[in-house]
Amino acid sequence: MSPRLHVLQTRVSNTVRRFTRKASAWDSLLDPSRAYRYPECSQFLDMRIYLDYNATTPVDPAVLDGMLPYFADTFGNASSIHSPGQRARGAVDAARASVAALLCAKPSEIVFTSGGTESDNLALFGVVAASQEPRKHIITTAIEHHAVLNSAQALEKLGVDVTYIPIGREGIVDPEEIRRALKPETILISVMHANNELGTIQPIEEIGRIAGAAKVLLHCDAVQTAGKMPLDVNRLGVDLLSISAHKIYGPKGTGALYVRPGTPLEPQFHGGHHERDRRPGTENVPGIVGLGKAAELARKNLMTDCARITSLRNRLEDALLAACADARVNGNRAQRVSNTSNISFHAAGGEALVIALDLQGIACSTGAACSSGAVGPSHVLMAIGLSADEARGSLRFSLGRTTTAEEIDQALAVIPQAVERLRALSPLSANTAISA
Repeated sequence: MSPRLHVLQTRVSNTVRRFTRKASAWDSLLDPSRAYRYPECSQFLDMRIYLDYNATTPVDPAVLDGMLPYFADTFGNASSIHSPGQRARGAVDAARASVAALLCAKPSEIVFTSGGTESDNLALFGVVAASQEPRKHIITTAIEHHAVLNSAQALEKLGVDVTYIPIGREGIVDPEEIRRALKPETILISVMHANNELGTIQPIEEIGRIAGAAKVLLHCDAVQTAGKMPLDVNRLGVDLLSISAHKIYGPKGTGALYVRPGTPLEPQFHGGHHERDRRPGTENVPGIVGLGKAAELARKNLMTDCARITSLRNRLEDALLAACADARVNGNRAQRVSNTSNISFHAAGGEALVIALDLQGIACSTGAACSSGAVGPSHVLMAIGLSADEARGSLRFSLGRTTTAEEIDQALAVIPQAVERLRALSPLSANTAISA
């Protein structure tokens, strides 16, 4: 082992050990500035319950171990023809095969990117730029991640016609609404597989059949379903599909876009001939290796993770609904991914509740982490018909691979009390309860 690699492994070894020590580990893995922002947190360092896995996941120790050599010893450029470069190329190829296996695709159909946002942007902008149609129309939904919604809005400014399909209380798109939105100039449909805030699973297979019959390309943002449910790009009928490493216990800054052969896609960057001329730039070998290992582990652990996490999620959700009056689950409770629960707590104030729980060692969220700086309630919850107050009073709990039954018990001992304390301070508590 080289001295450089030994130093790097020494620096990260404590992080790896802390990861496996459960609750107390999270203080080091989470935001290091929180003690500065909330000095009171210092008294809760012995308890850290992380329930925000839809925002990001910790890097699995096996993933980190796989990445480490490519920061130091095996540092070659994967495009170089000499031996160090070819060793790096071999690692990239192996990772590509692993990601392809997760999606039931071919390695040649995988394009590595910097994450889910870039994959979504490449899909939308790339298809539009490659289209030879004089008029262009795309279809998406009102509950998409902002990586898709903001891309669609930017395309509108360039003259592209965009239809945003409305969504009902269940948080699931009606495929017939998409069929009715089709126009002769429609070139692309983009619908997420599972919503990042509600967890609701969209009927992609049916939408795929509609798109195929109309000869329209279909893009699917599968960032929240990769590793949580089986993915088969051929069964889904998609032409493009996005995933992100950091949502499946891999590193941040790495993702992939599945591209079906023959799909017209114009690269959005200009440079070398990397990724079959789809995405130029020197390959992020450590990140790509990490994504490949994370994909391998996701396939291996999929069924056991899903069953265990579903049980814990249901236990948390049922207990909160029983303990907190005027609480309800947002979205369809049956057709959703295993780890997600979005609950409205009437008159509790979501952001205040997030802070109150954080101070007591529990990390959850009011919605997408990418929107945490936004002013106003969640666009997803507003789109499914919640009032602004109901949307602001909602929390998302998302569990993960390291969540334990003991952590759920500890959370249940804290959350209802925090809800009641905030309700006592809220001017909304004197008003009528949430509508049925």
